[in-house]
Amino acid sequence: MVTLYDVPADALIDELADRLADRIEEPGWVNYAKTGSSKELPPQQDDFWATRAASLLRKVAIDGPVGVDRLSTAYGDHKQGSTRYRVAAAHSEAGSKKIIRTILQQLADEDLVSTAQGEGRVATPEGQSFLDEVAADVLAELDRPDLEKYA
Repeated sequence: MVTLYDVPADALIDELADRLADRIEEPGWVNYAKTGSSKELPPQQDDFWATRAASLLRKVAIDGPVGVDRLSTAYGDHKQGSTRYRVAAAHSEAGSKKIIRTILQQLADEDLVSTAQGEGRVATPEGQSFLDEVAADVLAELDRPDLEKYA
C-alpha cells in the first residue's frame, strides 16, 4: 500500500492542491494578507490557498499532533532587518497564524483534520486515507523507475 511517505512531496502537494481546490473556499481577504511579517507583499500565486492547504494537511499528517504556533514557525522566514540600510541583524519571523488557523478550520469542516484535546491538530482516518489515495494516484502517474518498488 502506498502512503504519503512513498512519493515526492512536491508532486503530492500539487495533486492535493488540485483536489482540495473545489473542497475548500478561499476567503476574500487572502488577496490582501501577507503570509508573515517578514514579507512585503501578499502571495502572487493564483492557487496559493489550495497549495497552502495541501501543504498543511501533509505537514499535520506527518508531524501529528501539532499546534498553530509550531506550524507558524515552520512557515516562517528570516527577516533581514531594515530594508533601507540593512543595519539590523537577521532574525526569524513566524508565518501568519490567521492563514494557518483558517485553513485548519476549513480542513476540519471537511473532516480531514481534528483537534486532539490539549495536544494540537491530527489527521483524521478520513484525512489519512485521502492522503494515501492521492499518493497512490501520484505514484501511478510518475515516470520514475526507482519508485516502482512501492507500487
